[in-house]
Amino acid sequence: MTIARIIAGRNQSIVHCAPETTVREAAGLLAEQRIGAMPVLERQRVVGIFSERDLLYAIARDAAVALLHEVRKVMTTPPITVGPETDVLAALSLMTRRRIRHLPVVEGDEMVAFVSIGDLVKYRIDQVETEARAMREYITAA
Repeated sequence: MTIARIIAGRNQSIVHCAPETTVREAAGLLAEQRIGAMPVLERQRVVGIFSERDLLYAIARDAAVALLHEVRKVMTTPPITVGPETDVLAALSLMTRRRIRHLPVVEGDEMVAFVSIGDLVKYRIDQVETEARAMREYITAA
């Protein structure tokens, strides 16, 4: 199964910010939307990821003055991305290895989706449950 299958039918706008957004504004957006990370876009191209972790590191390093910085100064860059054709298990493996929880899905230079580890784990759990149900039915029918 590919990422394309998971994002098929999604018609939601992706919460994002620009590199020149202040850390205070970006943190407010994360809080308002109740999300842990968002892509940073410049001319529709993903140039970084701003996450709760980036916010925490910036404040630990620069104290309250960090809130006045532009996101470009504290975001995680370069962004780790996947394409729609990426296998879900390969994406999960990448997220585990790189210790990240969000992946922009990019086609060409354009971001088409933003998936979380929760999206991919939900798929995997559904897959395991379907396989277990099929095995139980097979054993019962035998």
